Amino acid sequence: MKKRPVWVDYTMIIIGAFIMGFAIKNMYDPVNLVTGGVSGVAIIMKELARVPLWVTNTVLNIPLFLAAWKIKGWGFIKRTAVATVALSVSLYVIPEAHILMDDIFLAALFGGIISGIGTGLVFMFSATTGGTDMLAALIQRKLRQYSIAQIMQVLDGMVVLAGAAVFGVQYALYALIAIFCVSKISDGILDGMKFSKQAFIISDHYQEIANAIMTRMERGVTSLDGNGMYSGQERKILFCVVAPKEIVKIREIVREFDPGAFVIVSDVREVFGEGFIEY
Repeated sequence: MKKRPVWVDYTMIIIGAFIMGFAIKNMYDPVNLVTGGVSGVAIIMKELARVPLWVTNTVLNIPLFLAAWKIKGWGFIKRTAVATVALSVSLYVIPEAHILMDDIFLAALFGGIISGIGTGLVFMFSATTGGTDMLAALIQRKLRQYSIAQIMQVLDGMVVLAGAAVFGVQYALYALIAIFCVSKISDGILDGMKFSKQAFIISDHYQEIANAIMTRMERGVTSLDGNGMYSGQERKILFCVVAPKEIVKIREIVREFDPGAFVIVSDVREVFGEGFIEY
């Protein structure tokens, strides 16, 4: 399989950062939603000292990147550096447009969805937008008993609490809605392209079913040896992994050859290999 050009990765990282910038500037900031991270600190600084969002985002990230570059090298930070610069640029060039006016709930909901899309794109191409992600990675070098995710939760929680102190508890509670949406949407983007279905089929007509799956669907099937603990009979168990939309075809094939077959279908997150995700 031909390797994807590097410029495609960086293009998608920049697009994702600009989507995040749009959500921060036109949905979070107008209604004072502090969702954590450096962008949350930027919203607080704009309220307290009238400092533009892009200035705070840039100034706070510079020492973090210098420290990370010194400790872990350019290879660790180069993609994140591009994403962070793109986010600062987006906060500077994107015009202000109070699309949702003063509706805090809609700002939290749609801001979280839009920001989640941007975050998912950035994460998908192995980058972050710096800030608490980078700070957590640096702190974890000293506190190795904690994971980066745990440290990030504490840092972002502190930013949200600071936002509550400045804007009020009500705004912090709405910010939690936005954070939830960002998490779900970004996870959905990351998992969506890797999502598949697996099926276990127990039937006396296993050979006919396997042949039909292999010829009609061009999918591989693995036969496993099983033993019925109640009957004591040896049984063949068919195992196959297919795309989500193909599971309907699996059911049709099984029903055709053995309506009484026992079928187990479940979700799988990632499948590597021929016909799925290439290494």
